[in-house]
Amino acid sequence: MHILLTNDDGILAPGIKALWQELSHFARISVVAPDSEKSASSQAITVHHPIWVDVHPVDVADICAWRVGGTPTDCVKVALESLLADDLPDVIVSGINQGSNMGTDVLYSGTVSAAIEGALHGLPAIAMSLDSWEIFDFEPAAKTARKVIETMINRSLPPNTLLNVNVPALPESQLKGIAITKLGVRNYENTFERRQDPRGRTYYWMSGRVSDTENAPDSDIVAVQNGKISITPIHFDLTNYGIMNALGTWGL
Repeated sequence: MHILLTNDDGILAPGIKALWQELSHFARISVVAPDSEKSASSQAITVHHPIWVDVHPVDVADICAWRVGGTPTDCVKVALESLLADDLPDVIVSGINQGSNMGTDVLYSGTVSAAIEGALHGLPAIAMSLDSWEIFDFEPAAKTARKVIETMINRSLPPNTLLNVNVPALPESQLKGIAITKLGVRNYENTFERRQDPRGRTYYWMSGRVSDTENAPDSDIVAVQNGKISITPIHFDLTNYGIMNALGTWGL
């Protein structure tokens, strides 16, 4: 099996390293990841300047790795359409992200967007995230990725579908199983601090925190809060079919 790894935290991030250390035990690994952190880049692609690509050394034998001066989506595109065009992967895994990607976060997430790009190319894709910005024990999440891959490789996902996996930041012995979930709702109380640079130009620095929102019991957010690994199938047909007929009566 050939697995492509990418992320949005950068090729030096501990989450992607945990993945290649775990998955290399049973698969051939290629790594194509950003040269620096590209969090919250969504589905952005680079169109106004070159995308620099360099070979990157890793600490596991027989792994090919490249660092890319672009977004997570750029990484998957350049991997599938150039670097690995003659040796396409069987599965794409994006992550392990430092911090969860649940609910409406998926609209902003570079981690999820990289997996979406893989699915757009017709390949099975998984987005992996750890529900913590402070805990760096990625081993339970890496083992979860392996379990999901080994299970899904003999199954088939519908077209344009990926799996979004969020793992609670708990020791493996304290995880309470896996829940198949839907996306919840996550809201933020954002603040924009007004500042001035040394030349007197005004700029803004965004900060904020998650605000409490009630979510359904079968949502990814509730599952992770309850110590369960959340797996959410995501597809990206954004059409609201329910109002198509109603729009037809508007006389536009």
